[in-house]
Amino acid sequence: MSAETEDRILAVLEDDAQASYAEIADRAEVSKPTVRKYIEKLESEGVIVGYSADIDPKKLSGKSIALVGIDVASERYVEVTQELKNLDAVESLYTSSGDHMLMAEVRASDGDAVGDVIREDILALDGVEAAHPSFLQERLK
Repeated sequence: MSAETEDRILAVLEDDAQASYAEIADRAEVSKPTVRKYIEKLESEGVIVGYSADIDPKKLSGKSIALVGIDVASERYVEVTQELKNLDAVESLYTSSGDHMLMAEVRASDGDAVGDVIREDILALDGVEAAHPSFLQERLK
């Protein structure tokens, strides 16, 4: 299987996760069976881990979104990660090679509620040393 074909299919999916096989085939310049074969392969290999909608935080009424950098004591990393994954307000959780060990997408009704989640749910976890929120305001792309 060609890496170039795989890249073209992934580019279409990243642009429009709801594109049909026919649309993907047309835009990636391959056949529908090729699209199906590649998507099944990429899903089974864990390259494609899900399909989601992109949301403009400014237009999402009644919701505030923050990306929160989280620092964790190394001896509590596994437990804290599992506890964070179980929090309803944590929409997504990533490991990070940047300034923080973990990055969490936190959603709540407003900025105060996000602050409550950080203070009462995240910082209260045994092993969480710090949480640094950045509130998303306007989607530019």
